Amino acid sequence: MEIYSLLLSAFGVIGFVYCFIHIFKESLLGPFAVKRKLHIQGIKGPSPSFLYGNLSQMQQIQLKTKKEPPPHDQIAALDYTSIVFPYFEHWRKQYGPVYTYSTGFKQHLYLTDPELVREMNQCNTLDLGKPPYVTKRFAPMFGNSIIRSNGHFWALQRKMVAPEFFMFKVKSMVGLMVESTKPLIREWEQRIETQGGAQAEITVDDDLKGLSANVIARACFGSSYFKGNEIFSKLRTLHKALTKHATLFGFSGFRKNYREIRSLEREIESLIWDTVQERQRQGLTERDLMQLILEEAVNNTDAGKLSPKQFIVDNCKSLYFAGHDTTAISASWCLMLLALHPDWQSQIRAEVAEFCNDELLDANSLSNLKTVTMVIQEALRLFPPAGFVVREAFEEVKIRNIIIPKGVCTWTLISTLHRDPSIWGPDADKFNPGRFADGISKACKFPQAYIPFGLGTRLCVGRNFAIVELKIVISLIVSKFRISLSPNYVHSPVLRMLVEPEHGLQLLIQKI
Repeated sequence: MEIYSLLLSAFGVIGFVYCFIHIFKESLLGPFAVKRKLHIQGIKGPSPSFLYGNLSQMQQIQLKTKKEPPPHDQIAALDYTSIVFPYFEHWRKQYGPVYTYSTGFKQHLYLTDPELVREMNQCNTLDLGKPPYVTKRFAPMFGNSIIRSNGHFWALQRKMVAPEFFMFKVKSMVGLMVESTKPLIREWEQRIETQGGAQAEITVDDDLKGLSANVIARACFGSSYFKGNEIFSKLRTLHKALTKHATLFGFSGFRKNYREIRSLEREIESLIWDTVQERQRQGLTERDLMQLILEEAVNNTDAGKLSPKQFIVDNCKSLYFAGHDTTAISASWCLMLLALHPDWQSQIRAEVAEFCNDELLDANSLSNLKTVTMVIQEALRLFPPAGFVVREAFEEVKIRNIIIPKGVCTWTLISTLHRDPSIWGPDADKFNPGRFADGISKACKFPQAYIPFGLGTRLCVGRNFAIVELKIVISLIVSKFRISLSPNYVHSPVLRMLVEPEHGLQLLIQKI
């Protein structure tokens, strides 16, 4: 019995020592070796502390950043990176467009060199994907959908989802997008009447989010879009709950609102699946996005671990985020810039009058609206809602002349690339939609550095849907109203998953 006790004690000690060595190797020696591999290649960066890396420096730089709003006539010239991600700008000025830093034991590589970004755009490897440590906090919103998944499972989902957003299919949705926009136009006309009949001050953000939710609900759920709106209302509440205490870096700890998040997640999943089962009981076969994607999931024999139920639930939630918040925030930034530049409003108005009979927008007339396309492209350049593209190397990857060790996360700041004078010329900080007159390829030196919808193989599948919806929304609003920026608008971009106006966008709106 004594020998047995001694053996158990010995095994316990051996196990403890083994665990200690494993933790020491993975948490301390591993990151040190990764950092050394980057330093050998001439990549430098700020000196980290022992346990927290550069987190304390990042927090200090953020605290020192003054958030004094600029005058309205200087808004377009201000790169929001200096407000939202000031530490990235601080280090870029010290170390250039490629440097390394760490958060705790995680090593990162900052990349805004246009040649490297161009090569990343052309890189087809599945060894670069979404970092789980970044996306796991948003798992209640995205599940294991195309937005969060990696590797072959991601490739399978993309193969199934992407065809539903090809341009010829998006054009068939123009009618529902126009019909969804009309109630907003009527609502704003009524507000002008109630505020005296001349003009109204409107905080447009929630209206635009409601509009984009209506569009994606109709596209996803067809005639069941009222149920879709109920789902998206709960998803909006979930989004707010997830971003309430969120931090880009650092240790967010246990969520205080965990129960609220979990309850919302269960309710949303139940509502989505109830809608699917209801249409199956009624024998409905509407060719909306939900039906088409569900059929792909059921019929795909290579799905492996793919559950049709989880697939449709997760991707419906992801479609909400990608097709709702991103588009609404893009429309907000676009309207803000147009409010500052009434000459471009006039050009859009004239173009709509020329190509749209009785101001009726359809797929054919939409393709002739070149001015609004240029304005949208320029707005996405100056104020991209997605602040960055982040990828983790799941295996060692070579990008041009840099070997990225396994486990390293690359960060590409979109706004920094979009305002680089070496790419866009000396007027990079000015609102000039005319630069896109001959398309993106002629607008800048490195077209691959224009990445409002991401880069490489993981380019946003819904970009056609978003651009078409933006063209319709902006064209209809500007053709019906003159807009200017309210004196009450305070320019303060903030990160809440996406970069949006912190205090909302207040516009003065006059009916034409």
